[in-house]
Amino acid sequence: MSSSTPIPEPLLVRRARILMPDGEFLVGDVLLAQGKIERVEPEISIASDEEVREIDAAGLTLLPGVIDPQVHFREPGLEHKEDLFTASCACAKGGVTSFLEMPNTRPPTITQAVLDDKLQRAASKCLVNYGFFIGATADNLPDLRTAKPACGIKIFMGSMKGPLWVGEEEALDAIFSQGDRLIAVHAEDQARIEQRREEFAGQTDPAVHSQIQDSTAALMATQLALRLSKKYRRRLHILHLSTGEEAQFLRQDKPEWVTAEVTPQHLLLNTEAYATLGTKAQMNPPLRSPENNEVLWQALLDGVIDFIATDHAPHTLEEKGKTYPNTPSGMPGVETSLPLMLTQAMQGRCTIAQVSNWMSTAVAKAYQIPNKGVISPGYDADLILVDLENYRPVEAKNLSTKCGWSPFEGWNLTGWPVVTVVGGKVAYEKGQLHTEVRGEALQFSQ
Repeated sequence: MSSSTPIPEPLLVRRARILMPDGEFLVGDVLLAQGKIERVEPEISIASDEEVREIDAAGLTLLPGVIDPQVHFREPGLEHKEDLFTASCACAKGGVTSFLEMPNTRPPTITQAVLDDKLQRAASKCLVNYGFFIGATADNLPDLRTAKPACGIKIFMGSMKGPLWVGEEEALDAIFSQGDRLIAVHAEDQARIEQRREEFAGQTDPAVHSQIQDSTAALMATQLALRLSKKYRRRLHILHLSTGEEAQFLRQDKPEWVTAEVTPQHLLLNTEAYATLGTKAQMNPPLRSPENNEVLWQALLDGVIDFIATDHAPHTLEEKGKTYPNTPSGMPGVETSLPLMLTQAMQGRCTIAQVSNWMSTAVAKAYQIPNKGVISPGYDADLILVDLENYRPVEAKNLSTKCGWSPFEGWNLTGWPVVTVVGGKVAYEKGQLHTEVRGEALQFSQ
């Protein structure tokens, strides 16, 4: 904790159903002090002269705070869609206590100077903890090796124009061959996408988006990234895996130093969503046919896919209301991801412990973020109390994201956060955001 950060008051969470590191539950108390978890016991006694704030968590489940490893929060340069303050408010309401943000801002995050600017912005306005990727271009290799703190290198192999697009194998090889920092790829083959755009030119049905950026475009890029990763034994992370073909490919050939993620929307939505959502269902990589949902779920359950990210990428309703293909790709997600996944757990699709691993523990491990992702003494006090007894629908009027909409509007979900604690400080409580709370810059031990 930095010297400029006020030390939070001690906090005692009482009578919670606590998810323990072994995946079992303990009904008991958790004492937080100086931003850390100090004690986890069936019952904690406090001396009468100690000033400790107590939270009665009877009937609630205590989980490690969610770490969302892929978000696009639009600041600087695109703040009309979202900014770091509104996005971090949405995080706190959704139980996301830390995020890793992508470099496609204006200007793009491709130098130490821009990274420093983002860190300063976040320090002044983020309710939750923050980390940033450094974006790869064809000619910023020195920055990719030295810019810090950065959680990794982001490569847009497709779905990108301008300097952040790096799709040629020669340029990719140069990046993979130098340094040892984690490389995270948006795996789509841009040449195939452009060829198919010509084939489908003039079509305005947004459902055609999934045909233009088809599963072959995704598989081709994933295969190339894996080939380069194996050539140099370079740490590789495949972002937002969307196709059954990619999952099956990784099932056959996934070295120990490679990880992959999936989004709730690729697990729970598919091409049938275009009929009701229209361009709100448009994202990159696109939604796939229904059979892909099942293959991705199985890959997640089997460990072929390692964890979950939202790819929170908001656009205004006005932008989304244009006619395809003049509409931007992306949808918001940080406020709904945890309730969506916990609802699946309550329906028997997976366990609560698996959800917490996919959305917290495994992310901390993959990005080497120390002291996060587990409820245990000595770990950071990033915690969420969720209500698994009651259900309520996703409603646009209740969202904190600046874009003000969700593709899951109307879905009846459980597991909504009741209290979100960031570094021992209550950032959200029973519908109320504590906007004076500030998170901290994440550190990465890689």
